[in-house]
Amino acid sequence: MTARQLLTEATEKLKDAGCDTPRLDAEVLLMHAWGIDKARLIIRMDDQPDAETVRTFQGMLKRRQEREPVAYITGGKEFWSREFFVSPDVLIPRPETEHLIEAVLEKYPDRNSPYRFCDIGTGSGCLAVTLACEYPHAEVIATDISEAALHVAQRNAKRHQVLDRIAFRQGDMFAALDPDDTEFDVIICNPPYVAHDEYNQLEPELSFEPRAALTDEADGLQYLRRLIEETPAHLKFGGRLIVETGLCGLPDDSGAMLLERKIFDLAGNLRSGIFTYSKS
Repeated sequence: MTARQLLTEATEKLKDAGCDTPRLDAEVLLMHAWGIDKARLIIRMDDQPDAETVRTFQGMLKRRQEREPVAYITGGKEFWSREFFVSPDVLIPRPETEHLIEAVLEKYPDRNSPYRFCDIGTGSGCLAVTLACEYPHAEVIATDISEAALHVAQRNAKRHQVLDRIAFRQGDMFAALDPDDTEFDVIICNPPYVAHDEYNQLEPELSFEPRAALTDEADGLQYLRRLIEETPAHLKFGGRLIVETGLCGLPDDSGAMLLERKIFDLAGNLRSGIFTYSKS
């Protein structure tokens, strides 16, 4: 069977399974199994992949039919034009999280300044690693309550050659920081913001991701409230807290933090917020 025939058959199976992008998923899985890129796949559409490639592809296809995310099947996901290793121990990096990086770059345009960044709940490390790459003289601290997640983040830091510039701390949010981990220019976070009721209505793929990294099992605002309340003790005056959010929105009371801006995506959905430490 040629690659073209394999893809046609696989696309129909994934369509029947309810996958949103069946053709794209099939192509990504075949490229991974065959060890080729998109250009080579186009060229070799009428070639017959070897038996081992076909067996690997069919095994991956079955997992996708069960709605396991493609990123977990292939072990990788692109974020900010860099490839990141992912496992079920961490959330899969998403395009909307790139809004946080865009916000930092906009507010701190000097890439050579020795900024101090803190990524709370780093997961795969996509935010911490990206900041370390984009700001070669910055100090970055990344925290996570999950030891397994920190191992993934460290692997990605090593992959992108910034392991020596990121300090990893294990613990619950700010409790992971050392006493001298203060005066940050930016604290950045993609917290669990899915409300309990909303979680039960999410697409099947999200059941494969760590539940504790998605939902606060309440109204979606629990961690956002904690961030706003606890950030001032670790942020320099005039520094910023940049957070991702979703349907839950942002807390009404920002305490010592001033809501500087809400960031919406092209569809008009609230995606993140920028808070400034500006109140005494």
